[in-house]
Amino acid sequence: MKNPVQKLFVLILGLLLVACSAVATRPAAEPNVVPAPVPLTKVSVALDWFPWSNHAGLYVARERGYFAEEGLEVEIFTPGDPSTVLQTVASGRDDFGISYQTDLLIARQQDVPVVSVMALVQHPLNSVMALESSGISTPADLAGKKIGSPAIPSDELLLSTMLKSEGKTIADIELINVGFSLVPALISGEVDAIIGAYWVHESISAVNQGFPVNIMRLEEHGVPDFYELVMVANEDMIAENPDLIQRFVRGVRRGYQDAIDDPRGAVQLLKDVRPEVDLTIENPGVDLLAPLWEPDGGQGFGWQEEARWVDYAQWMEESGLLDGGLDATAAFDNSFVANAAR
Repeated sequence: MKNPVQKLFVLILGLLLVACSAVATRPAAEPNVVPAPVPLTKVSVALDWFPWSNHAGLYVARERGYFAEEGLEVEIFTPGDPSTVLQTVASGRDDFGISYQTDLLIARQQDVPVVSVMALVQHPLNSVMALESSGISTPADLAGKKIGSPAIPSDELLLSTMLKSEGKTIADIELINVGFSLVPALISGEVDAIIGAYWVHESISAVNQGFPVNIMRLEEHGVPDFYELVMVANEDMIAENPDLIQRFVRGVRRGYQDAIDDPRGAVQLLKDVRPEVDLTIENPGVDLLAPLWEPDGGQGFGWQEEARWVDYAQWMEESGLLDGGLDATAAFDNSFVANAAR
């Protein structure tokens, strides 16, 4: 019999040879590879005005990464001439833009291929204002008074409808073009009332200067309810790149839902990004504005009612702003908001 020590040595040597062979044939571990980041798609949004509380949801969506999660890098800017937003969106120079229901319907009548893909504000912000001290509180009280206006044609027609609702006509007042110096013209006494001022913004500016105002909201005095501001895209993008619109709408809805839940927090975020924002106006303003971001029927931010487009277009036609035959139902598309809600 062989020596037990020799047998043990042979066994250990065999095991070592097997282990070395396994190590030699094992493939080398691959280094950890970090996948390259997917590049974000650049998107531009042209605002209707300088940044204010109504834009807070857009900035929330960008700063909290909601757009980035949708693969979007969103530029938010105020164009040199906001009146050109529909044209720049129609041409494709800008991907999205904020505009007015009135202007969009007029543009479509002129074959400008723009469509509202979501409503930003569910009701009119434009209004008639007078100083509380004047005693003017209804359209009937405007008879014989001077009314300041920015000379926008639709404003005169809105005012005419309000007067008509109380048995008066535009001939009963004196309309004065004060440009956009509406609040200064009012508090200086140059005019007795103004139209064209937002009741969630200019009214607060007047109050902050020591001049509380009476507000006459359009939809409460004969004017059909309408969407003050809408988000527009062009028809080619809707047909050719609906996925991009869908991702954008999802991000916008998340941003505005945060703003609805915490309006002043959203305005503070806006202030952090845009220091020129005046919190003495925008904080009380957003308290008034936030409820107007939500549809009455609970469908979620951005929803649009067909009747509101049809009825308002009919009023525009009766007032001479539109010719007959425009299909108002083609001016908006609810599909992106509906899909985002699922």
